[in-house]
Amino acid sequence: MGFYSDRILPILTDLSMRNKELRPYRERIVGAAEGRVLEIGVGSGRNLLLYPARVERVIGLDPSRQLLAMAREAARGTVRDIELLEGNAVAVPLERASIDTIVSTWSLCSIADAPRALGEMLRVLKPGGRFLFVEHGRAPDAGVRRWQDRLTPIWRRVGGGCHLNRPIAELIGGAGFHIERLDTGYMRGPKPMAFMYEGSARPR
Repeated sequence: MGFYSDRILPILTDLSMRNKELRPYRERIVGAAEGRVLEIGVGSGRNLLLYPARVERVIGLDPSRQLLAMAREAARGTVRDIELLEGNAVAVPLERASIDTIVSTWSLCSIADAPRALGEMLRVLKPGGRFLFVEHGRAPDAGVRRWQDRLTPIWRRVGGGCHLNRPIAELIGGAGFHIERLDTGYMRGPKPMAFMYEGSARPR
């Protein structure tokens, strides 16, 4: 899977993130960021042009060197102070309580150890800081959940570790966050891949 994951998957990831249905979610989540921001799974940089002026700096973290190269190209279109780091969310290379806002857009699904990554986010977030997220995950409908469970083993292999069936709100709450806002619902598209969790959370 080396050639696929290194060469093909980054292109497919970027193409999937260009879906125009995702734009309103991005605008709401990224538009609420402020201060010093850590973006988990910055990918090809689709959010970088959307950060508001009150954001002082964006630190983008991603394990894919190829996607980070795309993000650097995207960053050239903004005057924002942006730093892009190659790394995994399970070991965020930042100091404790150094971040005002954490942004995650469709990233928790593909982190192998999501609880550990959320613990790292909690560590680097300042007291009173905010975690802004939009993720796809486990649906409320039993029939859709069955399809998510059936498809996830295959989807993980072709989708860079992406899980269709993660209980996003439970994971965030269980990591020590208090969810202050949560909106859920189906986006247009195949239902096993289209149940969205959008919201914000703060450290307890």
